[in-house]
Formats: sequence, structure tokens, C-alpha cells
Amino acid sequence: MDNPRVNPLSHDGRAPSLAYNSALDGLRGVAILLVILSHAHAPLFDGAFYGVDLFFVLSGFLITSLLLQELQSNGRLDYWRFYRRRFFRLMPALALFLGAYCVFAPLLWPDLTDVYSDALVSLLYLADYGIAFFDSPDTLLHMWSLSVEEHFYLVWPPLLVVLARFTPRGALWRPVLGLLVLAWAWRVLWVAQGQQFYEIFFRFDTRATGLLAGSLLATLLHEQPAWFQALRQRLHHFMWVVLAVPLLMAQSWDDMNAMLWGMTVVECAALVVLLAVQQHRGALHQMLSAPALMLVGKLSYGIYLWHYPVVRYLRADLPWPAVVVLGFLISAALAALSYYTVERWAMRWRDARPAQRKPAPVRTARPAAARGSLALSARGGR
Repeated sequence: MDNPRVNPLSHDGRAPSLAYNSALDGLRGVAILLVILSHAHAPLFDGAFYGVDLFFVLSGFLITSLLLQELQSNGRLDYWRFYRRRFFRLMPALALFLGAYCVFAPLLWPDLTDVYSDALVSLLYLADYGIAFFDSPDTLLHMWSLSVEEHFYLVWPPLLVVLARFTPRGALWRPVLGLLVLAWAWRVLWVAQGQQFYEIFFRFDTRATGLLAGSLLATLLHEQPAWFQALRQRLHHFMWVVLAVPLLMAQSWDDMNAMLWGMTVVECAALVVLLAVQQHRGALHQMLSAPALMLVGKLSYGIYLWHYPVVRYLRADLPWPAVVVLGFLISAALAALSYYTVERWAMRWRDARPAQRKPAPVRTARPAAARGSLALSARGGR
């Protein structure tokens, strides 16, 4: 996906689409494996919560690429189609998971008293602020990141339209960069004010930097300013940022350095990786395109939904290696069941083209001689 403007939106009502890049599925696979390691409390992987930041950058990049593609082709966004497609992709799997949670959680954790309220908060995509300020949901703690992304989906499309309307052609990347810097400064401000780690970590307004970083890359690939093209020619000089990410795995929960600069390093590394795999070739692209990793990436949404209650239940009695292996296998099996049933069905509805009614032909009375001459001229003109 060298250029996010491939396969532009056609005028027959079809949704915009991007050329498939297998490495992006591989990157999703890496992200979900990091998240599982973090929640399994694996030693040396305390900082594996950065896997969520990879998801954020990738989501911002893909969503903004699609939005810019549609803006370029149509000069406007079809908000109904955008939110309809998001609903059919995300909600059926989430509803299935939450329904299963409401049935089985009281059996697994008899002492839980907030099963249904936690499910409701999660279903309404309020978990990010619910966790930050009200400690709810608890056993569905991982729902916070889905809430962050949903808030981005609600806010970003209309905001992007406003920015595009009032920004000179080819300069949209500038206000997007400005928003990214402001979002980082906003998070640092709360750190300076002494707010608790968890109150900053889970909220949309303090975690928007990853989504905006991905959006910035999509905008730069769309507009191709001269300085960005020169930077792409020297991309190999920036690969060291990727090598810094494993060192951040030593950062632990409550380490404010994660808020100040750790997340920024991971976001920059994710941008370098995304830019490097745009050519669909090279060692990094081949590594991320490993079939097993791609399969995990394709199931990553479902694995993310199911993994936290599974891992939380297993880690109460099992050592961390068993939690990682069994947690991954059980979550992947449940995700596959969801993907090949409910999600496939929902995606068929999502991708169904709306029926287009053809206008009825306008009939006008003509003399018989005129109708005959028109028919003759039509045949003669072919």
C-alpha cells in the first residue's frame, strides 16, 4: 500500500478500499501477542501494554487513509456509510462476547456483583472514562481501548472534513501534526499536575496521540510533501527507533516515563514500520508477512475481546507460561468461532451494496412518423 489513494472511491456507491498489505496483519499479530504477555504478567514484559499503542497507530493510519481517499474522490464524506460499516465490523463480535460474558462470568466468579453493569458500560463504549474515574468495568478492563478508538471514530471524520476545508491544498498534514503535538502536551500536562497513572492511561483525551500519529502518516502519504519524500529515501537511518522498543518492555505499570516519552517512542517506531512496509518488499515486510502471524492478525480483534477474562481466570492458579499458551489458544479458538460465524455474516451485510433505483423512463407522446424516424436514425447511427 505505497499510496493510500489506490482503488479510489467509485461513483457507484461502493465504499473506499485500500490495497491489501499482508504486513499490516502481521503487525496486528505482534500487537495482540504483546497485550497477552502483559496481561499474563510475564516477567520482562511489564511494558508489553505498549501493544495497544501499535493498534492505535495502525487504526489511525487505516481510517484516515480511507477518509482521505473518499474526500479526494467525492469532495465529501458519507457519514452514514462510514458509521454503518464501523458498526457491522465491531458491534456483532462485541455483542456476542458480552453476551457470553454475562452468562459465564457469574459461574467463573460467583462473588462478582457488577457483571451486568460492566457489560453495559462496555457496550456503550464508556469503559475508558469509567475505568479512569469510577473503577468500572473491572473484569472487562481491556474494553477501555475499544472505547478510545470508538471516540476517535465519532470525532475524527467531521473534524478531518473541517481541517481539509480550511487548509490549503497539500498542507493538511500541518494541522494534523499540530493536533498530535497538542495531544502529547495535554497528556504531559496531567502528568505535571500529579494525576494518577491509571487516570491518564485509560482516557481517550490523553491517549489520542497514537491515533493522531497514524493519521499524520496517512496524510503525509496522501499529500507527499517534498521533505517527506526526502525522508522516505533515508528511512533506513530511522530503523534504530524500532530496536529501542524491546528496551521499553522493562518499563512497569505506574512508570510516568511511559506517559512522558515511552509512548512517543513506540508510536514513532510504529510509524517507521508502517512506512517501511509500504513497498511490499524487504526483510521487515517478509517477517511480518509470516503466515502464522498474519492469521493471528486477522483474528486479533476477536482475540483481544476474549483474551482478558480468559487470561485473568487462568493466571489465578497457573504459572505465567501456561497462562500465555493456554490463554492464547483458548482466545484464538473463541475468536475463530466468532470470526467465521457472526463476524463473517456481519461483514456480508457491511459490504452489501445499497440497491440503486433506476429512474423511470420519461414517456412523451410523439407522432407515429416521428417515432419511426427516430428508430431508423438510432439504428443507422451504430
